Amino acid sequence: MSAGEIPASSAPGAPQFHVLAELPWPQPPDADDDYFLEKFQASVETLPAMLHKNYSLMRELDKSLQGVQLENEQRCQQEIEDIKHGLESGSITTYEPAKLKFSDEAIEEQKHCVRIADEKVALATQTYDLVDAHIQQLDQYMRKLEELRLEKEAVAAAAAAAADTAVAATSAAPAGAGSLRSAAADPAPKTGRAGERSRGGRKKAKVPTEMPTEMPMEQPAIDLELPVDPNEPTYCFCNQVSYGEMVACDNPDCKIEWFHFGCVGLKEQPRGKWYCLSCSAFQKKRKGR
Repeated sequence: MSAGEIPASSAPGAPQFHVLAELPWPQPPDADDDYFLEKFQASVETLPAMLHKNYSLMRELDKSLQGVQLENEQRCQQEIEDIKHGLESGSITTYEPAKLKFSDEAIEEQKHCVRIADEKVALATQTYDLVDAHIQQLDQYMRKLEELRLEKEAVAAAAAAAADTAVAATSAAPAGAGSLRSAAADPAPKTGRAGERSRGGRKKAKVPTEMPTEMPMEQPAIDLELPVDPNEPTYCFCNQVSYGEMVACDNPDCKIEWFHFGCVGLKEQPRGKWYCLSCSAFQKKRKGR
């Protein structure tokens, strides 16, 4: 391509560039996040090639513009020198305005430069719009994903709340004194606990229970209005019947033996041996003698 040539699309009457195609963004009602991700990825895959093509065209336009401008500047400079020489020699007078202006060829070449520059600006604008369209599409995709995420979280929260309500209603339903013993197996008879002792110590294990495994740290107080068997044994510092998860003191002479997790500040079964506050204080007192 010579300095005066420009891309075919820049020639007068040639069609302008139309590089910004409509981006696919179908949104069927049942579309999920994977569907939108695939569609967006498919549209983005063509973006690098389109940008490369547009940048190449802009470089060609810029190269052509510089060549045409250089030639026309040289042409205009020569015409100015010719006019000066004519005025000095008297072959041109100030009464001949047609000879005191640039030639039609120089003016036409300058218009040609303006057309090339305008087309370069238009192509740059179209390239910007192309990138901006993909950014807007990405924003739509992210908003859609956020909507789907919130919808799923709402469904999960509703299901969890319904499950919690059902569990709470089941575990709190009064059914006489027998219900208390069935909701939390009676660890009462210490003689019965002897089976849990081995190797000179007692195995610390949670009391068999049918209550939910996830209990709050502070166990709910037992409703004293329920009919409780007066013969049912009590445990812990709170002197209540067994419920929830409980831990046994490793002191074989402990007077209480079993304690509720919430009353002794435990969230899970302790590792190794565990002593209640009374037995721990007693052992420290004996060691101090």
